[in-house]
Amino acid sequence: MKQATLTKSQARKIILHAAGLSKPAPFGKGREAVYKLIDHLGFVQLDTNYVVERAHHHTIAARVPDYKLEWLEELQADGRIFEFFTSDSGFIPMHNFRFSLPVKQGFLSNRKPLTQPEINLMNKVLDRIDREGPLMVKDFENDRQEASLGWWDWRPSKVALERLYLDGRLMTTRTKEFLKVYDLPLNLVPDDIDTTMPTPEEFARHIIRRELKALGIAYAKEIAWRARYVKNNLVKKELEKLVEEGEICKVAVEGLKTAPLYMLPAYKNKKIQLSGDAFILSPFDTLNVFRHRLRDFFDFDYQIECFVPAPKRKYGYFSLPLLIGDIFVARMDSKADRKQKTLIIHNLHFEPVKLSKPMIGKIIDAIQTFARFNQCGDLVISKSNNKQYLKAIKDGLR
Repeated sequence: MKQATLTKSQARKIILHAAGLSKPAPFGKGREAVYKLIDHLGFVQLDTNYVVERAHHHTIAARVPDYKLEWLEELQADGRIFEFFTSDSGFIPMHNFRFSLPVKQGFLSNRKPLTQPEINLMNKVLDRIDREGPLMVKDFENDRQEASLGWWDWRPSKVALERLYLDGRLMTTRTKEFLKVYDLPLNLVPDDIDTTMPTPEEFARHIIRRELKALGIAYAKEIAWRARYVKNNLVKKELEKLVEEGEICKVAVEGLKTAPLYMLPAYKNKKIQLSGDAFILSPFDTLNVFRHRLRDFFDFDYQIECFVPAPKRKYGYFSLPLLIGDIFVARMDSKADRKQKTLIIHNLHFEPVKLSKPMIGKIIDAIQTFARFNQCGDLVISKSNNKQYLKAIKDGLR
């Protein structure tokens, strides 16, 4: 198939449409919209950081109006989604369960040989869950022999539970407090779900199709990253075969001299309109996880700074990208003070972009919606690099 050539503006529209960010409520409203979103993206990344509402809820709330946190739990309880790894941990549609099996096999084959006591403990843990039903770490005695070195220093029973989870002999759900509950797959996977191991070719093609559906336009390295726990995966080989077969096309973007890009042919003539709405996004949102991608397509150099030493941070510990249309206009370093029910914006840093009055209005709406989502009734903005915009936003928030 002949290579398609796009302008950067066209490429951005395709990427945002694929990410579910070209307009508000692209999947509708209510619990069913949450399922449609997860099914479309194929994977919603989970993160434990609780400075503001956790990343998986944040990603969904940006696309599903009036999102309720319990909807995710209900979809899991109904057997429609499950938690596991692609490149990272996240929520996956249950009908894709079989494509988690090569990842589980990957964790198993990469594991160091276990000692007999470790194997015995894993068997004991499995036996207890088989007899007693779902259990949490706290349900196992503290079997630590030496003092803990920190939160990462798991006790043996926790290590056993996680090994069994990673190799597929256990699955997890979550409590309202976000604690893991371990159970047997036969109790969580519906009877009508295909649990056969896909061939390496099937697995690679599934990853390619799923990622291009979610990313719109992508490099081979981004697609292959989602299969990183499967050794010697065939993603790059199958990608070229799918191009030859015409299912996928190569793309060139004007002004970009990069590695080859790929997309689904349906996007070649698709007319996409951006609503111009403002979206406050999680650092772990599908749109934001590949830093080079934001630089290449959006001229936006973004890094989450909670992993950066404090003296080297430019924008703040947990800075959230703020998107209007196809332009990143600001970064919002935020914290939800849950006791005081106040959203604290430590730093509202504007990019060098001229904002119109309607754009300022969109930002005000987005900040108010984000505060409500974090169950905060009050708002405090501590500082900004643009006094004029800050005053307009504070006036609007009053």
